[in-house]
Amino acid sequence: MKLICIGRNYTKHIEELDNEKPVDPIIFLKPDTSILLKKQPFFIPDFSNDVHHEVEILVKINKVGKHISKKFAPKYYDEISLGIDFTARDLQSELKSKGLPWEKAKAFDGAAVIGKWLNKDKFQDINNINFSLHKNDTLVQEGNTKLMLWKIDELIEYVSKYFTLKIGDIIFTGTPAGVGKVVANDKLKGFIENEESFSITVK
Repeated sequence: MKLICIGRNYTKHIEELDNEKPVDPIIFLKPDTSILLKKQPFFIPDFSNDVHHEVEILVKINKVGKHISKKFAPKYYDEISLGIDFTARDLQSELKSKGLPWEKAKAFDGAAVIGKWLNKDKFQDINNINFSLHKNDTLVQEGNTKLMLWKIDELIEYVSKYFTLKIGDIIFTGTPAGVGKVVANDKLKGFIENEESFSITVK
């Protein structure tokens, strides 16, 4: 089981970090050890002073596939969720400045929050889903899947060119604008439409 993450999939998030708009989706991986266990707090790692929340829609793959065409992509997932791609921004910036991979800043233990899974049939249009993140009951991030540069089915097509997708693999589809630092005792709650998907405490 692997976590396949997409970077720079929302224009306003690209702008807020002053990044270049990519020609193709940016892909990086997180190991299964990065998954934050249910009902556990998120502990800020001692190697970073600037960990950011990045809320994202998640897709769970339900069968093995390779070189999946966009038109067949919907057959490869039944469930979506919401999660957080925690990022050690200071470490990421240092690594990027040296032209090095991001994994230490993105794939550390506990860096992936996975919320409650929902059947995709619950939604009229998978490409028009509202989602949000609240920090200490204040809205800090909100997005809609219609604003993705590459939609879910396009991502499955693209990713499966490079990686065989297996049952249980999870795609993190990218974060909208509004990413920001977390500190100890923050309470983070994520919502798909108006339904709570996860609630965690930062330590």
